[in-house]
Amino acid sequence: MKKALFVIDMQEICVGKNHADFFNYEENLVEKVNNVIDKNKEEVFVVYIRNVMKKNLINKLAPFHAYDGSPEAALAENLHKVSDLVFDKYTGDAFTNERLKDFLKTNNITCIEIVGVDGGGCVSATALGAIENGYTVILNTAAIGTTDNKKFQKKRDKYFQMLKERGAEFI
Repeated sequence: MKKALFVIDMQEICVGKNHADFFNYEENLVEKVNNVIDKNKEEVFVVYIRNVMKKNLINKLAPFHAYDGSPEAALAENLHKVSDLVFDKYTGDAFTNERLKDFLKTNNITCIEIVGVDGGGCVSATALGAIENGYTVILNTAAIGTTDNKKFQKKRDKYFQMLKERGAEFI
C-alpha cells in the first residue's frame, strides 16, 4: 500500500501566530501535526493542502480572507515543511483539484492519512472525497483540530460517524 499524508489547511489564517479570531484550536495543534509529519516524512509523500479564496464580492464579505499570494494563505510559519507538494483548493474537498488527483494516480497512491483542520469542515470533506475516489482513508485524530465552535464540533461528529460507516480508519 502506497500512502500520502495530507496536511490540510495548516495556514497562517487558521493556526498561525495571528490567526483569524474565527479559528480557535488547541494551542499545541501545530506541534502535534509536526510530530506526525516528522514520523512519516521518510516513508510517505507529505502533501500540503491550502484553502485559498478567489477575490470576488462574496469572499470580500467573509469574516476572514486567505487570498492566493497573501500572507494569510501561506503555510503556517512554524509548520514543518518537508516537501514542495502543495496543492490549493477553493472548496472543502481537496479532491476538486485535478492536479492533486493526477499526482496521486501517477504515484500509485492508494491510502491517504489526514491531519490538520478543521474536523468539522475541510478535513472531513477531503476524507469523504478520498473515499469517493477509491482511496483507503486514515484520520489521525491526535493531529486533527476542530474549532471550539459548537456548530463545527457537531458537524465533525456527524462527519466522523459517516466516515466510519464508509470504512475510514481512525487512529
